[in-house]
Amino acid sequence: MTATATETRTGTVLRHTIEKERPAPVTRTATRRNAAGHDLGTVDLEPTVFGLEPNRAVLHQVVTAQLAAARAGTQSTKTRAEVRGGGAKPFRQKGTGRARQGSTRSPSASGGGVALGPKPRSYAQHTPKKMVRLALLSALSDRAEIGRVTVVDEWKITAPKTKDAASILRKLKLKGSVLVVVAHDELDVERSFANLPEAQTTTFAELSAHDVLRADWLLFSDRTLPAAPSDFSGTHVVEEGGTPDAAAGDAIEDEVEGAQEAAPAKPRARATKPAKAAAKAKPEPEPEAEADGDSEEAGADA
Repeated sequence: MTATATETRTGTVLRHTIEKERPAPVTRTATRRNAAGHDLGTVDLEPTVFGLEPNRAVLHQVVTAQLAAARAGTQSTKTRAEVRGGGAKPFRQKGTGRARQGSTRSPSASGGGVALGPKPRSYAQHTPKKMVRLALLSALSDRAEIGRVTVVDEWKITAPKTKDAASILRKLKLKGSVLVVVAHDELDVERSFANLPEAQTTTFAELSAHDVLRADWLLFSDRTLPAAPSDFSGTHVVEEGGTPDAAAGDAIEDEVEGAQEAAPAKPRARATKPAKAAAKAKPEPEPEAEADGDSEEAGADA
C-alpha cells in the first residue's frame, strides 16, 4: 500500500465512507398574499424544511423509486407452453432437408410463443422513510431557493367553483404549472382547482418529492405551510395548535372515541358447572322458626 493510499484512511474507516459535511440551514422568505392578490409582506420559511442544501443523489433515487412504483406492471406475453396448438410434430425428423421441428408453436415459428417476454410484475422499490423525507425536504429547499414558493392567508372559496380558482391564480400572477397544497378537509378548494390544466392539487399528507419537482410554483396557505421536519415523519398527525394537519389528529381521535362508545358490551361470562350446582342447591329451612311456633301454641293451651 502506498503512502497516498494510507493518507486516505482515517483510523480504520475509508474516506469515502465518512459522512459529508453540509452547510447549516439558511432562512429563506416567501411572499405572502391574499386571495385578491394584495401583498401582505413576507413570511419566514422554516430553515430545516426550506433552507437545506438539496441532496441530489437521494433526490434522484427517491424520485426514480416513485416513478417505478407508479408503473402498472400488467404487461404479459404467452410462452410456447401457453399458446394454443402445436401438439403434433409438424413433419418427420429426417428426409425432408429441413431443420428438425417438434412443434409449430416454438418462438421461431409464426404464431408461436414469445421467448423471454414480459410477465406481470411489481416495479416497486423499497426506500427508507428517512430517504423519502430527505428527498422531499431537498425538493422544497430547491423551490424556495429559486423563489418559487407563495403563501396565501386563506382561499376565500366557500363552494366548488373553477372560476374562483382561476381568478386566484391570475391575481397571484403564477405562470406555469402550480402545485396547490390543501388541507385534508378543504374539498371545495380541491374541486375548484381540479379542472384547471395548469394546476395540480395535493394534500399535505400526500406531498411528495416528484410532485414538487414537476411543478414550477408551490402554493401553500397559512394552514398547510410546513413548520418543522417532523411534519413529514410519515403520519402527518400532530397535536392541536401547531402544525398543518392538527385537525386530522383531532378527527382521528374523535373516530377512535366514537368507536369505543359504539362498541357492544362484553358478554357476561357463563357460570361454571360447580357454580351452577351451588346455585341450584337450596338451603334447608332453619328449625328455630318451628320451635318458636310450638312454644306459642303451648302457651295458648295453658
